[in-house]
Amino acid sequence: MTQTPQAPATEPQLAGVINFRDLGGLPAADGRRVRPGALFRSGHLAHATEEDAVFLDSLGLHTVLDFRNDGDIAEEGPDVTLPGVRNLNIPMTDPADGKEFWRMVREGGPELLRTELGEGRAAQRMENTYRAMITGKTAEHSRVVHTLAEGSVPALMHCAAGKDRAGLAIAVTLLALGVPRDAIEADYLESNAPHRRYRLRRSAEAGTTPEVQELLSPLFEARTGYLAAAFAALDERWGTTERYLTEGLGLTDTTRERLRALLLTD
Repeated sequence: MTQTPQAPATEPQLAGVINFRDLGGLPAADGRRVRPGALFRSGHLAHATEEDAVFLDSLGLHTVLDFRNDGDIAEEGPDVTLPGVRNLNIPMTDPADGKEFWRMVREGGPELLRTELGEGRAAQRMENTYRAMITGKTAEHSRVVHTLAEGSVPALMHCAAGKDRAGLAIAVTLLALGVPRDAIEADYLESNAPHRRYRLRRSAEAGTTPEVQELLSPLFEARTGYLAAAFAALDERWGTTERYLTEGLGLTDTTRERLRALLLTD
């Protein structure tokens, strides 16, 4: 890292990176706020243009945390190289698991999609995925917050769309910073803005009709119910956010204070 981190004055319109935003300004513990220019989120950086890369370089990033798995990276490509920036891959569970499932999403006809995703099944699958990520990926989420606390900031977190895996990793980080759940939810729902949305590439043979779009939409939307499912699973397993942070993620008071000193401002 060779530059002083600076938060963008206005949200940039990046050509090849979707769902980018600075988490600066969110309310946090003890009346403090998330420090502008310290924590960012986005979709993947594989298609970043030269102009996008110049902008990202101007942020003075220390670390990019990529939550995609090997299949995602093979499909979309590796992140663009940013000079002096560490790229850390911490694979999380897919928004809806399985190579065959995503082949169906890209290539399946209306009848198949109706059978697999209709009548609320797509939304239920997403809720189950969020619950599984919060209870089954504690080691990965612990690594995220400990990595930040060790000084790997400014940091950018992303998955493919920047909505599910990155969304939940951001939510966990914000919980550790004392950000209230309603503020976490409000930021999470920002992924639904039209210019932030992930654009699924369907095969020409499969096509995209209004019915297909409706059947697939639960997979590509940020919904209150998805994040609520994760928080409900957290409460069921650990009882409180405090126990989740200490027992689930192994965060000590010292580590949490270090994290807050790096990412919060008065």
